[in-house]
Amino acid sequence: MIVDHYGPEDIADEPGMQVPPHPHMGLQTVSWLHEGEVLHRDSTGSLQTIRPRELGLMTSGRAISHSEESPKAHARFLHGAQLWVALPDAHRHTEPRFEHHADLPVVTAPGLGAKLLLGGLDGAESPGTTYTPIVGADLTLAQGTDVRLPLEPDFEYAVLSMRGEAHVDGVPVLPGSMLYLGCGRTELPLRAESDASLMLLGGEPFEEELIMWWNFIGRTQEEIEQARADWMTGPRFGDVKGYDGAPLPAPELPPVPLKPRGRVR
Repeated sequence: MIVDHYGPEDIADEPGMQVPPHPHMGLQTVSWLHEGEVLHRDSTGSLQTIRPRELGLMTSGRAISHSEESPKAHARFLHGAQLWVALPDAHRHTEPRFEHHADLPVVTAPGLGAKLLLGGLDGAESPGTTYTPIVGADLTLAQGTDVRLPLEPDFEYAVLSMRGEAHVDGVPVLPGSMLYLGCGRTELPLRAESDASLMLLGGEPFEEELIMWWNFIGRTQEEIEQARADWMTGPRFGDVKGYDGAPLPAPELPPVPLKPRGRVR
């Protein structure tokens, strides 16, 4: 899982997010906002405005292309995170699809609300499709909250701070920073020094070796080279209808071999 945190950015007098059509393969993208809106278009024909704390989940499978942009009339601030989740070998050639879920389950405790993006937490399950055992939860803590969140000991976890100041297992975590927690935990102590928002991310360690280059996840250099060529010259990734602008060209491949990398528990 890869995390890209952005904002909060003041875009009142700017066009905001403007990402031209570009390809993906072998992964899922998870769009999650705290402020602002993002208009999603893709080559399956999807057209969806994603709003704060709504799940935008795109499964690239064998091939998809999409664009992301702030609507012309948009909120002043843009703040969110995008996750990339690698698909296992058994599912990486699946058909591309897009899901939008505005109604997500919430786990509560005194001073805590945990909205579930992906996977399961404390008996609740997200409606988002997943292909490996993972979890993503948006945690909202009131100032003074002191709770313990149940975890899966086989999962590897990290916490991303979105807003406010919180202590995670006794460690202060400030906005924009991420704390790696590793495996083997059955619970997570959380204490909020102010009203705070965190993202809990985790899952079973991914044991397959991967090559990740640009927007592609594959298993061999030949797959990556073919994907680049198909994006630049062929119809494999489809067309994004309605975007006002040209697709994003692929960068040149590096002059050295791309090596598969991975890890085991």
